[in-house]
Amino acid sequence: MIPHPPITARYASSAEKPAFVRQLFDDGAKYYDAVVDWGFFHSGAFYRRWTQKRHGLKPGMQLLDVACGTGLMAVAAAQILGSAENITCLDPSEGMLAVARTKLAARFVQGRAEALPFADGAFDFLTMGFALRHVASLEETFSEFRRVLRPGGKLLVLEVTKPSGRLGAFLFRLYFGRIYPFLTRLFTRSRDAATMMTYFWETMDVCVPPQSVLEALRAAGFVQVAREPLLGLFSEYIAVKA
Repeated sequence: MIPHPPITARYASSAEKPAFVRQLFDDGAKYYDAVVDWGFFHSGAFYRRWTQKRHGLKPGMQLLDVACGTGLMAVAAAQILGSAENITCLDPSEGMLAVARTKLAARFVQGRAEALPFADGAFDFLTMGFALRHVASLEETFSEFRRVLRPGGKLLVLEVTKPSGRLGAFLFRLYFGRIYPFLTRLFTRSRDAATMMTYFWETMDVCVPPQSVLEALRAAGFVQVAREPLLGLFSEYIAVKA
């Protein structure tokens, strides 16, 4: 299962998606933190820390942050763990990793979620923050997540979900599809940054519904699979390796 159909205005087929996404984030990396911070009204740092702690991240755990981007989830996790020595950050974009390396002394690895370069059962906790739309296959991704978790290890995936109601969907489209990309271009004066945020909207708009994500997690062998919605906008997907 793919998280969304190919965005043919950006790439011709699903096979071309990984290269496009990697270049997209390489080009937009230096703008990412500032754009995401004001775009979500300066709530992101608190939310990432609060959510990881609420779902069971504790000192002493080995954490893998997949699609770590500029390290926003990892920085929040380090505040919970007390240091970054037990954190491994993986991302396909070297541009995003370069920014993340300036923030914390974690282990950084370039790679993709569908083919994790780690041993079986290496981690206690695995996170992915707002990047599930960018993988090529939900089945391959979740199978790899389960493989690298220890028995009893926990998965936490955060995503933005388009509201199902007509009014909510309209406001969602207005902000993420129009206002956010426009303000990004205005403030950064960067076409790359604006393209990145426009692509975010394009993937949000056509992403598979939460039920499909839950079914894919169960099909991968996870147990205690659940989704916790927040404010009608965010989805917290949680699961455990039996």
